[in-house]
Amino acid sequence: MLAKRIIPCLDVKEGRVVKGVNFVNLKDAGDPIECAIAYDKQNADELVFLDITASYEKRNIMIDIVKNVAESIYIPFTVGGGIRNIYDIDNLLNAGCDKVSINTAAVENPELINEAAKKFGSQCIVVAIDAKLQNRKYIQNADDDIEFIKQNYEWEVMINGGRTETGKNAINWAKECEDRGAGEILLTSMDADGTTDGYDISLNKIISAIVKIPVIASGGAGKLEDFLEVFKKTNVSAALAASVFHYNILSIQQVKEYLINNNIPIRQK
Repeated sequence: MLAKRIIPCLDVKEGRVVKGVNFVNLKDAGDPIECAIAYDKQNADELVFLDITASYEKRNIMIDIVKNVAESIYIPFTVGGGIRNIYDIDNLLNAGCDKVSINTAAVENPELINEAAKKFGSQCIVVAIDAKLQNRKYIQNADDDIEFIKQNYEWEVMINGGRTETGKNAINWAKECEDRGAGEILLTSMDADGTTDGYDISLNKIISAIVKIPVIASGGAGKLEDFLEVFKKTNVSAALAASVFHYNILSIQQVKEYLINNNIPIRQK
């Protein structure tokens, strides 16, 4: 089994790291450069930086902050938010990030995934999927099997920082992204985001089962057991978290040691 990754996420608004619940009620969580340096020192496997209002505000990502972060850390660095075209991707890669994450632009122009994968390589093209549960007739159960989930659950893809419905089925969209050349999927449960109640196991289970590319689970981490559960019960390659790391509820080293003690293969330096 490949080693699993632990990834902190910097949601950035107006130059500051923020965190909310279900994509709203944002609170300040620090300076992005200081946070990035701290996570690099803590032995994070990667770092994700998301300019969370860039697409909604139809503006370019804060390229100066991206450059400063890239110059300050040594771990792989993924950047997303406000990416609209190949030119934007090129600028970000030149600014020092290792991968780019596209969400709104990919939904509005799926051909962008094909073009980006062809020009830059699938390995640096991440498609972020913000998924919101629409079918609530059944109580989610972490032990539901794949076929039951397929038949009884439906998640909708949301864009513009979770503000806009698309009508797209998240399961079908994930498969299409893979087929178009995406190298990885950053999968965020809007329902679990910021709740610290645990990852959406059903969502992560079905998406990581239907695609062969790596899936990063995002949204809901609140305790050590949440990381263990998502790795034990799904095929995700990485677990992303924000609140528990930003507010020092858990350290990355704590999470890694706990997972190692529970027989989960983890990257170590």
